[in-house]
Amino acid sequence: MSLLSLDISAAGYGPVTILRDIQFEIPEGGRLVILGANGAGKTTTLRTISGMCRMAGSVRFDGRELAGLAPHRVAASGIAHVPQGRGTFGDLTVRENLLAGGTTRSRRDAMADADRWLERFPRLAERSSRPASGLSGGEQQLLAIARAFMSNPRLVLLDEPSLGLAPKITTELFSTLDGLSRERGTALLVVEQNAQLALGIAEEALVIESGEITLRGTASDLRDNDDVRRAYLGV
Repeated sequence: MSLLSLDISAAGYGPVTILRDIQFEIPEGGRLVILGANGAGKTTTLRTISGMCRMAGSVRFDGRELAGLAPHRVAASGIAHVPQGRGTFGDLTVRENLLAGGTTRSRRDAMADADRWLERFPRLAERSSRPASGLSGGEQQLLAIARAFMSNPRLVLLDEPSLGLAPKITTELFSTLDGLSRERGTALLVVEQNAQLALGIAEEALVIESGEITLRGTASDLRDNDDVRRAYLGV
């Protein structure tokens, strides 16, 4: 059985429909990347899964229907969402941001896990008592990812994790995501403009254009597809 099964006939904001006929599945521990131009509907796809959009259809997670649930209930089911722009709480310290990601757990467990993440990422540990607003872009994105994993999710949604980051930092970030997914068995759904890196850690991929899926296949198939190479890989 798939961990996530999406069958959306329509989704959008208010009277505006953005997505039409979006169907895909992600297995336990699977990794899927969504490619597409700005405005194609990639972010709306993630927001629909998280319960933030009007939708018609089905979002099933581990066999349970999520459509119609409030975002906090979707998160409590085992889905973490790292939004575009990182979404850290700038006025909170690094440690407080981590603890905010563990609100579904006991205080003792959350504090112990926060210590483990700070130990794992020394750059965050050095700044643990500083406001998140004072971190570099790469450090804020690393904090956002660590905070997402604080809830022990089975699926993490990532919206443009490389946005605004230097190439070297982006490469390190994707290496971190790859390692965390493999180590913890966490499924990933990644929306990303840097197709080369995203396809490098994904197993499956699809392209969304004007709110509809126009191409899908294995990551290697899409990497070798001439249209994808021209549009997203700069070849």
